[in-house]
Amino acid sequence: MTDRMPSSEDTLSLLLNPTSVAIIGASDDPTRIGGRPLRYMREAGFKGQIYAVNAKRDSVQGLPAFRCVAELPGPVDTAIIAVPAHSVVEVTKACADANVKSAVIFSSGFAETSDEGRRRQDQLSEIARTARMRIVGPNCLGIYNSVVGFFATFSSTIEGMRPTPGRVGLVSQSGAYGSHLSLLATLRGIGIRFWITTGNECDLDVSETLGWMAKHPDISVIVACAEGVRDGDRLLASLALAHERHKPVIFQKMGRSKVGADAVQSHTASLAGTDAVYEGVFRQYGVYRARSTEEMLDVTYAATFDTLPTNRRIGLMSISGGVGVQMADEAVELGLEVTPMSDGAQARLKALLPYASPRNPVDITAQAFNNLDLVKANLDVMLEGGIYGAIVAFFTFVAAAEAIVEPIQKILRDAKKRHPDCLLILSIVGSPEVIQRYEDAGFPVFEDPIRAIRAVDALSRFRERFMDRAPLPPIEIALTPLPPVPISEYRAKQILAQAGLPFNKEYLASTATEAVSAATEIGFPVAVKVASPNIQHKTEISGFELGLTGPDDVRRAFIAVTSRARRTHADAYIEGVLVSRMVTGGIETILGAHHDPTFGQVVMFGLGGIFVETIEDVSFRVAPFGDDEAHRMMRELKGFPLLDGTRGGPRCDLDRLAAVISSLSRFAATHAGSLQSTELNPLVVLPTEHDLVALDALIVTRQEPVPPEK
Repeated sequence: MTDRMPSSEDTLSLLLNPTSVAIIGASDDPTRIGGRPLRYMREAGFKGQIYAVNAKRDSVQGLPAFRCVAELPGPVDTAIIAVPAHSVVEVTKACADANVKSAVIFSSGFAETSDEGRRRQDQLSEIARTARMRIVGPNCLGIYNSVVGFFATFSSTIEGMRPTPGRVGLVSQSGAYGSHLSLLATLRGIGIRFWITTGNECDLDVSETLGWMAKHPDISVIVACAEGVRDGDRLLASLALAHERHKPVIFQKMGRSKVGADAVQSHTASLAGTDAVYEGVFRQYGVYRARSTEEMLDVTYAATFDTLPTNRRIGLMSISGGVGVQMADEAVELGLEVTPMSDGAQARLKALLPYASPRNPVDITAQAFNNLDLVKANLDVMLEGGIYGAIVAFFTFVAAAEAIVEPIQKILRDAKKRHPDCLLILSIVGSPEVIQRYEDAGFPVFEDPIRAIRAVDALSRFRERFMDRAPLPPIEIALTPLPPVPISEYRAKQILAQAGLPFNKEYLASTATEAVSAATEIGFPVAVKVASPNIQHKTEISGFELGLTGPDDVRRAFIAVTSRARRTHADAYIEGVLVSRMVTGGIETILGAHHDPTFGQVVMFGLGGIFVETIEDVSFRVAPFGDDEAHRMMRELKGFPLLDGTRGGPRCDLDRLAAVISSLSRFAATHAGSLQSTELNPLVVLPTEHDLVALDALIVTRQEPVPPEK
């Protein structure tokens, strides 16, 4: 069977589908690290050429042994390197000299252990770069391609149960966890075609592998596990490609951490780079983030049946009224729509089984299995309305009785044939053989109906995002470069206003007299705050006064705030004060962007005040993005109902707010090379007729700041 991927730019096909393999450090003992790959490949029927390299033996597990790679009689697509760490660089260099196309390095003792190990790993990266040889590892458990029987791994899980071919691609930084997932997936009946553990990632990483799987025509579901990502741009490109090709990506990002209240004190800068940024990336690109192994396998399993719900309306059928209620509760909590049957449909079901509940959940009672025509009729009625994107049926052990399996399968197959777009998931408890028969008929089966409901939620989210356009950046706006000096609030507002950000009416006053004139022009009451490029956080020095109602108040406030600023920041350049109209009411939000070391410019939006300080009600996205993505950011907030006019309150102009959020994202992307962070806090969202206004602004550049002339 061929497994080639026709692509002139593809450098991973020879790695994952080699015609010739050299095992360097091959062992005659099939239980040792250097012996297992040879044993596994021969048992799996690998058809390619296998060379055993071991300078101390004449033969290895019945194959002739060669002293070194240079003595091999033919070309090598992939080398498996299982030698001590101190020999790895030399062996890898020898492989490059012999024109070996790729290598899998099992050996540990590199960057994960010491500075010397880091130096050796850097040498491997250099070999990969200069020789154009792809390297997996070091410190990995290997790779496999189950279709061709290529098992370049020493994982003992292969001994327990050899993986079966399927349409799932699995990549994991952690070899042990990747092996664990591989075994559990096999036990679950999930077929994995390609399995790659990237280890220390001296060359091949999770991001590139994910993109390769997104391109591969025989992969339909991608599973990824990582503690962190080395190349954020590559990950985003790979996720965009998977989105474009409608391939579900289930990602377990390890190392989750709560965004603590202490991090909020400096707002955007501290929040960026945390787990919340990864969460935003996954939502932006339609990735399902699994929180546990069970959840990861459940979603992967359901996705392999290649049917995504067409909407979030779910039909629930149960032989138990109590279980039906449990299912409904879970569905509602997940945001699925437990839409009632139409009055006509309910009347038809009631006529079929008068003591059953036909609304939704539909309680058909166990009595229906005494007359399977009732099961068929109930299912037909639920499907014919075309209401539901998915139906979950709780049949428990009743549908596993041998006399019932075949007729129930026929009812289900006929229903699916008539309504192929509706996802049908079953909850059945039975023997593996019985469950396999239902799966072979095309139906996912869960013992626990709650897990089935959660799978429906995950698959419906994939469908929703696949219906959206791929997250390709909009056209960036043309702006003048940021000045390489500390930027005052007044100047920051001028710069951001050019990018379409809304600000309060205000004036810069360098004297008390100018401040009074500005206040008179604006109209009382006004606010006064110190203006200086060297003082970013004015609350720390009481550098402002609010609600000033007359000229005397303004004159006194000018003297007070500038005096406090000079006492606390003797070297600061004081421009004067900003005089602005008072803004009252509305909802305080926070909007900012920050340079994240992995993903570059990321944008944060959230509710301000106590919301950001106590419950961290914020959402992140990678810049730039459009208004649609900004709308999704807003709707992720726990406090979104406040913006949407909850309990009869005024509804904010959500379209205008989305445009402002996306404008800041374009500003951040345009200045990606020079912008460290920018923040509008608070950005006050007023009722629709009053728009929204930013009361404060901050821009911090990434250049070494040069103090302005005094």
